[in-house]
Amino acid sequence: MSSHSTISPTEAADRLAIRELIDAYAHCADRRDAKGQMALFTQDAHFVVFMDATSNEPSQELHGRDALAPVFDNLNTYAMTTHFNGQSTVSLQGDRATGESYCLAHHVSTDATGQRTLMIASIRYLDEFVKHDGEWLFAERRLMVDWTETRASAP
Repeated sequence: MSSHSTISPTEAADRLAIRELIDAYAHCADRRDAKGQMALFTQDAHFVVFMDATSNEPSQELHGRDALAPVFDNLNTYAMTTHFNGQSTVSLQGDRATGESYCLAHHVSTDATGQRTLMIASIRYLDEFVKHDGEWLFAERRLMVDWTETRASAP
Protein backbone atom coordinates (compact mmCIF):
# COMPACT_ATOMS: atom_id res chain seq x y z
CA MET A 1 0.00 0.00 0.00
CA SER A 2 1.16 3.50 -0.69
CA SER A 3 0.89 6.25 1.84
CA HIS A 4 -1.02 9.39 0.97
CA SER A 5 -0.21 12.89 1.98
CA THR A 6 -2.74 15.65 2.21
CA ILE A 7 -3.71 16.98 -1.20
CA SER A 8 -5.00 20.40 -2.12
CA PRO A 9 -8.64 21.01 -3.05
CA THR A 10 -7.44 21.77 -6.59
CA GLU A 11 -5.68 18.41 -6.88
CA ALA A 12 -8.73 16.63 -5.47
CA ALA A 13 -10.95 18.40 -8.00
CA ASP A 14 -8.57 17.50 -10.85
CA ARG A 15 -8.48 13.85 -9.81
CA LEU A 16 -12.27 13.74 -9.62
CA ALA A 17 -12.63 15.43 -13.01
CA ILE A 18 -10.27 12.92 -14.62
CA ARG A 19 -12.21 10.00 -13.13
CA GLU A 20 -15.43 11.54 -14.41
CA LEU A 21 -13.81 11.84 -17.86
CA ILE A 22 -12.91 8.15 -17.81
CA ASP A 23 -16.45 7.25 -16.74
CA ALA A 24 -18.01 9.58 -19.35
CA TYR A 25 -16.09 7.73 -22.08
CA ALA A 26 -17.65 4.42 -20.99
CA HIS A 27 -21.10 5.99 -20.58
CA CYS A 28 -21.02 7.50 -24.08
CA ALA A 29 -19.85 4.18 -25.52
CA ASP A 30 -22.77 2.30 -23.94
CA ARG A 31 -25.30 4.95 -24.98
CA ARG A 32 -23.90 5.00 -28.56
CA ASP A 33 -23.12 8.69 -28.25
CA ALA A 34 -20.17 8.88 -30.65
CA LYS A 35 -20.27 12.70 -30.77
CA GLY A 36 -20.24 12.90 -26.99
CA GLN A 37 -17.39 10.43 -26.84
CA MET A 38 -15.39 12.38 -29.43
CA ALA A 39 -15.92 15.61 -27.44
CA LEU A 40 -13.91 14.06 -24.59
CA PHE A 41 -10.73 14.31 -26.72
CA THR A 42 -8.51 17.18 -27.76
CA GLN A 43 -8.71 18.29 -31.41
CA ASP A 44 -5.29 16.73 -32.08
CA ALA A 45 -5.94 13.56 -30.06
CA HIS A 46 -3.95 10.39 -30.63
CA PHE A 47 -5.92 7.12 -30.24
CA VAL A 48 -4.12 3.79 -30.49
CA VAL A 49 -5.70 0.32 -30.29
CA PHE A 50 -3.78 -2.84 -29.43
CA MET A 51 -6.16 -5.79 -29.84
CA ASP A 52 -3.24 -7.84 -28.46
CA ALA A 53 -1.59 -5.93 -25.61
CA THR A 54 1.60 -7.98 -26.04
CA SER A 55 2.10 -6.78 -29.62
CA ASN A 56 4.57 -4.04 -30.47
CA GLU A 57 2.43 -2.96 -33.43
CA PRO A 58 -0.99 -1.37 -32.93
CA SER A 59 -4.07 -2.79 -34.60
CA GLN A 60 -5.26 0.73 -35.31
CA GLU A 61 -3.85 4.23 -34.88
CA LEU A 62 -5.84 7.41 -35.34
CA HIS A 63 -4.87 11.08 -35.28
CA GLY A 64 -7.32 13.90 -34.56
CA ARG A 65 -10.73 14.02 -32.92
CA ASP A 66 -12.62 13.70 -36.23
CA ALA A 67 -10.82 10.43 -37.05
CA LEU A 68 -12.43 8.81 -34.00
CA ALA A 69 -15.98 8.73 -35.42
CA PRO A 70 -15.70 5.36 -37.23
CA VAL A 71 -14.15 3.66 -34.17
CA PHE A 72 -16.88 4.81 -31.82
CA ASP A 73 -19.59 4.23 -34.44
CA ASN A 74 -18.38 0.60 -34.70
CA LEU A 75 -20.07 -0.09 -31.36
CA ASN A 76 -23.36 0.01 -33.28
CA THR A 77 -22.52 -3.47 -34.59
CA TYR A 78 -23.39 -4.79 -31.12
CA ALA A 79 -26.92 -5.20 -29.77
CA MET A 80 -25.72 -3.76 -26.46
CA THR A 81 -22.57 -3.09 -24.47
CA THR A 82 -21.59 -2.47 -20.88
CA HIS A 83 -18.21 -0.99 -20.07
CA PHE A 84 -17.51 -1.51 -16.37
CA ASN A 85 -14.62 0.64 -15.14
CA GLY A 86 -12.39 -0.61 -12.37
CA GLN A 87 -9.26 0.71 -10.69
CA SER A 88 -7.29 3.60 -12.04
CA THR A 89 -4.13 5.52 -11.24
CA VAL A 90 -3.36 9.12 -12.14
CA SER A 91 -0.18 11.16 -11.96
CA LEU A 92 -0.74 14.92 -12.14
CA GLN A 93 1.79 17.44 -13.49
CA GLY A 94 0.01 20.81 -13.52
CA ASP A 95 -2.37 20.94 -16.51
CA ARG A 96 -1.17 17.57 -17.79
CA ALA A 97 -1.59 14.09 -16.36
CA THR A 98 -1.01 10.46 -17.18
CA GLY A 99 -3.02 7.49 -16.04
CA GLU A 100 -3.90 3.85 -16.36
CA SER A 101 -7.43 2.52 -15.93
CA TYR A 102 -9.00 -0.90 -16.22
CA CYS A 103 -12.29 -1.83 -17.88
CA LEU A 104 -14.27 -5.01 -18.43
CA ALA A 105 -16.14 -4.40 -21.69
CA HIS A 106 -19.16 -6.63 -22.36
CA HIS A 107 -20.36 -6.78 -25.99
CA VAL A 108 -23.60 -8.61 -26.86
CA SER A 109 -24.23 -9.68 -30.46
CA THR A 110 -27.32 -11.27 -31.92
CA ASP A 111 -27.12 -13.23 -35.17
CA ALA A 112 -29.85 -13.66 -37.82
CA THR A 113 -31.31 -16.67 -35.96
CA GLY A 114 -31.62 -14.71 -32.71
CA GLN A 115 -28.69 -16.49 -31.03
CA ARG A 116 -26.91 -14.16 -28.63
CA THR A 117 -23.17 -14.11 -28.05
CA LEU A 118 -21.32 -12.32 -25.26
CA MET A 119 -17.75 -11.15 -25.82
CA ILE A 120 -15.93 -9.85 -22.74
CA ALA A 121 -12.71 -7.89 -23.19
CA SER A 122 -10.33 -7.03 -20.38
CA ILE A 123 -9.00 -3.61 -21.34
CA ARG A 124 -6.35 -1.32 -19.91
CA TYR A 125 -6.31 2.28 -21.04
CA LEU A 126 -2.98 4.11 -20.95
CA ASP A 127 -3.91 7.78 -21.04
CA GLU A 128 -2.43 11.22 -21.38
CA PHE A 129 -4.73 14.01 -20.23
CA VAL A 130 -4.66 17.76 -20.82
CA LYS A 131 -6.57 20.44 -18.94
CA HIS A 132 -7.86 22.85 -21.61
CA ASP A 133 -9.93 25.91 -20.62
CA GLY A 134 -10.53 24.33 -17.21
CA GLU A 135 -11.72 20.99 -18.63
CA TRP A 136 -9.78 17.72 -18.62
CA LEU A 137 -9.64 15.92 -22.00
CA PHE A 138 -7.92 12.88 -23.44
CA ALA A 139 -4.85 13.93 -25.44
CA GLU A 140 -3.85 10.31 -26.04
CA ARG A 141 -5.62 7.06 -25.28
CA ARG A 142 -3.98 3.67 -25.78
CA LEU A 143 -6.54 0.87 -25.63
CA MET A 144 -4.78 -2.35 -24.63
CA VAL A 145 -6.80 -5.59 -24.86
CA ASP A 146 -5.26 -8.02 -22.35
CA TRP A 147 -7.69 -10.89 -23.04
CA THR A 148 -11.09 -11.71 -24.48
CA GLU A 149 -13.66 -14.43 -23.92
CA THR A 150 -16.61 -15.19 -26.20
CA ARG A 151 -19.51 -17.42 -25.24
CA ALA A 152 -23.17 -18.04 -25.93
CA SER A 153 -25.49 -15.80 -23.95
CA ALA A 154 -29.04 -16.32 -22.75
CA PRO A 155 -31.68 -14.01 -24.29
